[in-house]
Amino acid sequence: MDMTKEATHIARHDAARHGQVAGTKGEFLTFRLGGEEYGIDILRVQEIRSYEQPTRIANTPEFLRGVVNLRGVIVPIVDLRLKLGCTAEFNAFTVVIVLNVKGRVIGAVVDSVSDVCELGGDVIKPAPLMNSGVDISFITGIANVGERMLILMDIEGLMSASDMGLIEAVN
Repeated sequence: MDMTKEATHIARHDAARHGQVAGTKGEFLTFRLGGEEYGIDILRVQEIRSYEQPTRIANTPEFLRGVVNLRGVIVPIVDLRLKLGCTAEFNAFTVVIVLNVKGRVIGAVVDSVSDVCELGGDVIKPAPLMNSGVDISFITGIANVGERMLILMDIEGLMSASDMGLIEAVN
């Protein structure tokens, strides 16, 4: 097997282990980061809240905005715009998507929330292969919805990444 086919096989196997291989169907919450539209598994979404200034914690990465108290639970707030290299401007549409990731509640700041789309397996295509300098491990597929192109994100994988420091690695 050549390197490209092997990399594709490994990526698809990894995505299949997470139950999010391209070609599967499901409901996705769509949101905007900069000029792009993303989708995440609706089952990971706990609620959507307006943005409120979190309490900053010293010596944390810039994308970790701080923490908020959500009904007695201290929730870390991650600015996905900064994490993924987009500009981070706050306006009336800026919201926090409250997620439940591996039993942990995490808030994700996005530019705006669009809608919930039910996508059949026929519209979800595998993420394109990129050179090794581009990290697309959190992208599970691309879907065309009418005139829109939707980037499907493995939010659990992204929030569990070691550089995020939010969820302890399971050995």
